[in-house]
Amino acid sequence: MAGAANPAEIKRIMEAALLTAQEPLPLSDLRKLFDEELGAEVLRRLLEELRLDWDGKGIELVNVASGWRFQAKPEMQKFLDRINPQKPPRYSRAVLETLTIIAYRQPVTRGDIEEIRGVSVSGTILKALESRRWIAPLGHRDVPGRPALYGTTVNFLNDLNLRSLAELPPLDELGTVIEQKGTIGLLPVADAPGEDGPE
Repeated sequence: MAGAANPAEIKRIMEAALLTAQEPLPLSDLRKLFDEELGAEVLRRLLEELRLDWDGKGIELVNVASGWRFQAKPEMQKFLDRINPQKPPRYSRAVLETLTIIAYRQPVTRGDIEEIRGVSVSGTILKALESRRWIAPLGHRDVPGRPALYGTTVNFLNDLNLRSLAELPPLDELGTVIEQKGTIGLLPVADAPGEDGPE
């Protein structure tokens, strides 16, 4: 298949697969389109060309933690909201602080989070972040009680359009980035009042 296909046809096939996929597609899945006859480097080069082909349009091809996907450009969201209004869920400061600690200090236990924040952490906060599939237990600390060690997931990276944790902004710039991009608005629910101590 790949030997007979020219680069334009290969890009057309990948474009169709990416536009119809429900989740980002890793290179390993894209290689299957061509019976794995194409190397990863060839596919990466053609994906970059395809990304440039879409430059200047309302949709962009991006590479996130779990693969490649097409998505609407952020400046298109205000128009898309007119036909499918979605009010982003609001999060409490406690949820945002907890997520930030996990993202920047992982792996951490609930006790570590409480020590850094200076207040107890409600179970509903961790459950909200787990239900969003942004954090998950990675194992247990080898101490009495064997507390769970939490870390972020690939879904966290995908939802924030990151390929790796190294792309997180420096901690001192985080507040500015959140205000500019509004990405933390993707977080699902605020924790119940009074369950997390003073804020």
